[in-house]
Amino acid sequence: MQETPTITAAEIARLAGVGRAAVSNWRKRHADFPAPVGGTAASPEFDLIQVEKWLRGQGKLPELATADRLWRHLAAASESPAAGLAAVGALLLARQRGGRPRRTDPHLAPLLPDVDALADELGPQGAFDELWQRFSAPGPGRLFATPDDLADLMVGLADVGGGSVLDPAAGSGAILRAAVRAGCTSAYGQELDEDLATLARLWLALREVPGDVVAGDSLRADAFAGRAFDAVVCHPPFGATNWGDEELGHDPRWIVGTTPRTEPELAWAQHALARLRVGGHAVLLMPPTVASRRAGKRIRSELLRWGHLRAVIALPPGVAAPHGVPLHLWVLRRAAADAPPPARALLVDAAGGELAETSPRVLAAWRAFAAAPDAEVEEAGFARAVPVIELLDEEVDLTPARRQPVVGEASGEHLVRTRERLAAVVGELSALMPQVTLAPDEADGQFLTVGELARAGALQLIGPVRAGSSEPSPEGPPVLTVQDVLAGSEPSGRIDDRYGQEIPLAVGDVVVPMIARQLTARVVAAEGSLLGRNLYLLRPNPAALDPWFLAGQLRTSANEKQASSLSGTLRFDIRRAQVRRLSLDEQRVHGEAFRRLDAFESAIRQAASLGAELAQLTADGLARGALRPDQRSSRKRPRA
Repeated sequence: MQETPTITAAEIARLAGVGRAAVSNWRKRHADFPAPVGGTAASPEFDLIQVEKWLRGQGKLPELATADRLWRHLAAASESPAAGLAAVGALLLARQRGGRPRRTDPHLAPLLPDVDALADELGPQGAFDELWQRFSAPGPGRLFATPDDLADLMVGLADVGGGSVLDPAAGSGAILRAAVRAGCTSAYGQELDEDLATLARLWLALREVPGDVVAGDSLRADAFAGRAFDAVVCHPPFGATNWGDEELGHDPRWIVGTTPRTEPELAWAQHALARLRVGGHAVLLMPPTVASRRAGKRIRSELLRWGHLRAVIALPPGVAAPHGVPLHLWVLRRAAADAPPPARALLVDAAGGELAETSPRVLAAWRAFAAAPDAEVEEAGFARAVPVIELLDEEVDLTPARRQPVVGEASGEHLVRTRERLAAVVGELSALMPQVTLAPDEADGQFLTVGELARAGALQLIGPVRAGSSEPSPEGPPVLTVQDVLAGSEPSGRIDDRYGQEIPLAVGDVVVPMIARQLTARVVAAEGSLLGRNLYLLRPNPAALDPWFLAGQLRTSANEKQASSLSGTLRFDIRRAQVRRLSLDEQRVHGEAFRRLDAFESAIRQAASLGAELAQLTADGLARGALRPDQRSSRKRPRA
């Protein structure tokens, strides 16, 4: 740990809930502001304890909960967040077992009162969980862990309940935690990063789950050689160029043949198979290119021939890093050497929609196929049980979208109706177009952050709701999802006991996705739905804030940069977003303009969707001969 925990100017701004300019002004105007203790002239660093003392003396430091205060000091004093949390986790585990570690880092000594206070309040396991939440929150330098929704789907496909589980690329243990939620009897893992392995091991130990997580390279130094598990679930590293192919050329784990150097993900697939008992399942997250790269053709074909590869599932884009790539799940089954190979493999294209909504359908399709692997399964545009002989063609391309049955072709009536709807929407655009004029004074005015507005009582900040571990119920009120907010559509999710709490939405609430391609805010117009996962809820005080004004202020380009947790990511901390200070009457005038702008954008989206649908319907009809060009309109060629 560092001897003196330090903090940057940007972190001071976040600590006090102000902008960077305010910190710069404090340094200029207050002679007693702490002097830099490190960093550079362009990016100085300050003593965290001194800064907190100065802010508290100035009345600029909000009172923090014990967990927040402890985490802030821990993160600042540690060489890495993982190392700091591991050190405190060891203390908590020792306390749970009735003692203290034999050796404690001397730099941890100032934090012991807060560690003890948090453990007294929540118990050792609860204290670790509180710090874990802060460790796993998005932020600079944080690793991208496997999201809970995806981990739950993976362990569901592997059917880990009542059995032993191995994750050979465990990271901080997200998949193992999902396996424990799903009822596994023991959990094991291996992870290259020693601090992350320690964290995963501590999490299991604090819950007294049988198992272990060891540090090391699973491919080069398999810690579980000779052992077999009921399930293997893994999110392996992608695109590794130095994974040990030369020294592992004749490794006994290569069940279906030597893995090519350029196919490291297939090495992980074979490693997972080698650690399975006969009949056990492995589920691996894969880049989509693994399903079609020429170098992996031989391995893919052998996995199919021997009956080891049972399903490939295409996921929606953005479910895990890298967020711009629609990843795949591979479901493997360790086949008996003397068993006849199954005749079919399941290919599922779930790339459309949101993972929370498609997961139950994916699980249902897989379980139906697993129960009758030789039966014909066809869900147009979604799932197909493809004959293995059909897959063993020249390319052995296992990309699900390329093997799906064709969705039923639209009728001529559908085309005419689509064209009429598009014409009606386009006709309304002129009236909906926002009417604005240049302001005579371009002064920026005063701004307050969402965090400051919440502390002042101008709004309540609620959520985001976290996921639990069960399947949705078809009954209950609808749930507003992230996808609904982004698309401007009605609530489409269903309530389930995966939600930590049910939060009813009220008219005038403002909801903002925590994870999205751009900062989006939506005003709730009707009651009767619940807040979905990964959504912030901002509930304005009607005596202080107009909801449409608030939503319009949040969605600006400046706030997209201000609220982004890390440049280039898709996650936002809405507390940092800034809102212009105006009187309530002025807010309502601006709010009406923002409301009209929202209606205009909705019409634009609808026109784009209908236009794309009309173009595709027309192209399909012309191509198959169901439509023919209108000779009269074809003579009127558009100008270049």
